[in-house]
Amino acid sequence: MTDKVLIVDDEQDFLDVLSERLKTRDMNVSTASSAKDAIKKIDAESYDAVVLDLMMPEMDGLETLKIMKEKNPDLQVILLTGHATVEKGIQAMKLGAMDLIEKPADLATIVERIKQAKTEKIILVEKKSEERIRDILTRKGW
Repeated sequence: MTDKVLIVDDEQDFLDVLSERLKTRDMNVSTASSAKDAIKKIDAESYDAVVLDLMMPEMDGLETLKIMKEKNPDLQVILLTGHATVEKGIQAMKLGAMDLIEKPADLATIVERIKQAKTEKIILVEKKSEERIRDILTRKGW
């Protein structure tokens, strides 16, 4: 099963290059060049991971992360930034980011984090399914 990834960055060249490199690793890649476009895409589709730029015009990555997690708490978001600070990293983790990676990021690191994100998502989905089954069994008295 291929990994389904959404890459969000306002730099089109970066989007094109990273998208192409991930596709050559058999990933199903979608891109968004703005936070608003990314939010529309997560409303319409499910992704194993979102790779999100921290610094974008209109709406920054932290604000975008907050909205994405409100819409889908299980969404696995990896933030990319060329302007990392400890404060931003802490804030990102508090908002539910899976990781914060500094640009220029090593492709192997990004791929590894995407694979981890997919694993985390599978674990969360299985856990919720088990809870639903347990709830049904309890309510039915089985």
